[in-house]
Amino acid sequence: MNSLDLTFLGTGTSHGIPMISCDCSVCTSSDPRDQRLRTSILLGTPEHQILIDTTPDLRTQCLREKINRVDAVLFTHAHTDHIMGFDDVRRFCEIQDIAMPIYASPFTMEKVKDAFRFAFDDPKPWKNYLRLEPHLIEGPFSLGALEIIPVPLPHGSMTTLGFIFKHQGKKLLAYFTDCQEVPESAVEAAAGAKVLVLDALRETPHPTHLNFEGALAAASRIGAETTYFIHFCHDIAHAKKEAELPANMKLAYDGLKIKI
Repeated sequence: MNSLDLTFLGTGTSHGIPMISCDCSVCTSSDPRDQRLRTSILLGTPEHQILIDTTPDLRTQCLREKINRVDAVLFTHAHTDHIMGFDDVRRFCEIQDIAMPIYASPFTMEKVKDAFRFAFDDPKPWKNYLRLEPHLIEGPFSLGALEIIPVPLPHGSMTTLGFIFKHQGKKLLAYFTDCQEVPESAVEAAAGAKVLVLDALRETPHPTHLNFEGALAAASRIGAETTYFIHFCHDIAHAKKEAELPANMKLAYDGLKIKI
């Protein structure tokens, strides 16, 4: 495996940007980087295309990026903006004629099952059905040559799983979405990663998400070569905010592709 390809499918908060019935300067911005679908990424290796979270915008994201293959789905947590596009995964079951491997913590898997019980409790062999191969995340696991280390992150009353992606012992990517802080255990697990992707909702404090002050502090502690912030609300104008950031920290935007 020579590299890890990362595509930001969405970088917005649960409302998406523009928000319904909002005429603020960001929601009406002509900068395409201010138009944000709900947060999700796609990771590509020579062996696998790995989707992290299935947002309500999944169909639009897949059409925009011309995605024609998904080999596994990882869930960070069970909030609606991260799971409610799950039924669109059935198209990849049909294209590839597979039962889709899905990975989640036991709690998140139960919540996904509650929302999409038909696919779990009433499985069908039909090619165009949502056929599943569930895997509980209870420790590190691998997809091909890619080692994946789950990291618990506090997110209000829920726990989000962050993921660290390693190849041959090298930390390529730490993906930490939807968290109100980054505990020291998570800092140590991600320290020195080549790329960090980190939640940064807005400027002012929030009870369940990092604001930019907290995100910048966490990013500095982790010390990745490059940090990309995600999951912004409409308080954040891309061009203005990115101009304020240190040289090795950036705002991600929908459709951004990087090779790690």
